[in-house]
Amino acid sequence: MPHVITQSCCSDGSCVYACPVNCIHPSPDEPGFATAEMLYIDPVACVDCGACVSACPVGAIAPDTKLTEDQQVFVELNAAFYPKREGKLPPTSKLAPVAEAPAVHPRPGGPLTVAIVGSGPAAMYAADELLTQQGVRVNVFEKLPTPYGLVRAGVAPDHQTTKRVTTLFDRIAGLRGFTFYLNVEVGRHVSLADLAKHHHAVLYAVGAPTDRRLDVDGMALPGTNTATEMVAWINGHPEYADLPVDLGTECVVVIGNGNVALDVARILTTDPDALARTDISDHALAALRDSRVREVVVAARRGPSASAFTLPELIGLTTTHEVVLSAEDHDLVRHDLLTESDPLTRNKLELLAKLGDASAPIVRPRIRLAYRLTPLRVLGDEKVEGVAFTVTGTDEVREVAAGMVLTSIGYRGKPIRDLPFDESTAVVPNDGGRVDGTPGVYVAGWIKRGPTGFIGTNKSCAAETVRNLVADYNAGLLPDPTPRPSALVGLVRARQPDVVDAAGWAAIDHAEIARGGTDRPRDKFTAVPDMLAAAAEAPTPSLGRRLLSGLRL
Repeated sequence: MPHVITQSCCSDGSCVYACPVNCIHPSPDEPGFATAEMLYIDPVACVDCGACVSACPVGAIAPDTKLTEDQQVFVELNAAFYPKREGKLPPTSKLAPVAEAPAVHPRPGGPLTVAIVGSGPAAMYAADELLTQQGVRVNVFEKLPTPYGLVRAGVAPDHQTTKRVTTLFDRIAGLRGFTFYLNVEVGRHVSLADLAKHHHAVLYAVGAPTDRRLDVDGMALPGTNTATEMVAWINGHPEYADLPVDLGTECVVVIGNGNVALDVARILTTDPDALARTDISDHALAALRDSRVREVVVAARRGPSASAFTLPELIGLTTTHEVVLSAEDHDLVRHDLLTESDPLTRNKLELLAKLGDASAPIVRPRIRLAYRLTPLRVLGDEKVEGVAFTVTGTDEVREVAAGMVLTSIGYRGKPIRDLPFDESTAVVPNDGGRVDGTPGVYVAGWIKRGPTGFIGTNKSCAAETVRNLVADYNAGLLPDPTPRPSALVGLVRARQPDVVDAAGWAAIDHAEIARGGTDRPRDKFTAVPDMLAAAAEAPTPSLGRRLLSGLRL
């Protein structure tokens, strides 16, 4: 009875290190790890110990006998990653190599103290790596009153298993030496210079918070947005709660076909009663109940073999939704199958080949995947009326009538005050996380490497940065802070009286869960004042009193 990794795999690699027989690949030390769409369990080598199940932070692993009907396809998908062996057992004599956490050499002046800017996956994994060493202190600064970044605001609400990784982050936040400074914006309330004065090092893990913009006529018309903004609106991010979203149209066009594009298309065509059992925002659920959308067209510039979505996401989509192709696109799929040799891409093409025909009547909201369409302009005078495309590589023009256009062509980092920035790659230039020309400042996550990988990919990325940070500290390259540790509390309180600590976040968390009742995991606050009001109900001592008490221990 082998275990199987399924759709919600986050690729953080915890299962790899938990496995006693090294049967999960690619492992973080292997070349394909950073680009793998998911991890795979070898069905021959698996000894059915279940260690991987406990280690997985998102519940993506189960015995093959406990898979749902929709998950059965992952049995073959896991097995297909491994070569045919004609009955021979693979070698299982050693564990996957585990990189040891960097050892911090204590100093008489006090513990290593690090400020982390941001609270998403890269930030939390970096904090976890640092706090494996006793005595280290980590202060995490987040501009919102709630932590965890894209896990809270960027993962689609119907992917609740993926959001389970926040349980791991809660555990990290509870470690001795960890402190939250939420509702504190670095660059507004405190500066890099402030943080550098109070810490040995400052680590930015701020992600890539903006979208790459499509530069064609008409993109400023009402009815145009980005898919990322749409997902944030759906999730109740306070900065996007008032996004103008009009679902009174029968067709929506999404330009780009990565996983975020599929997320938006899936939500727009899902039965609202099913979404009502998730943590979707109330305003989005109300709009979806009144929606007139019957078809979402997901348009890609290149052909089917270059589809940007991952195979697990396509499998999940096609098992729950009606997904179709036009006759022309079915021809493109068949053509690509004749020449494609990559096994993973062939799996995608074979699944696409089984999709229905777009010429069939629309009996329920559906998704149409469209290929070789290059955006030419958005149509309309006062609002969106459609999109004109050229057939890629030709002069042929095709128009798709639609009342909403969403672009999903990638994330982009934005410049950080006082740090260098590469406009072409949209990252902070760095060497293994060390920011170029800025001693004592480091980066991790998408602002370090660009918007690639999945939630768990940030674990190995953050570990590399932390190893270099600790090496610099041990080499004496990071001077000790001059103010007393308690001075940071006073500084933050003076600059931002509404700072939210761990107890405040716990109060927000508990209030949202209570609001969700028995039917929903939580009902989120979508306005900062409401979050702050909930945080004020925290029964525990204030941030300053708790910190000062801890410093006396």
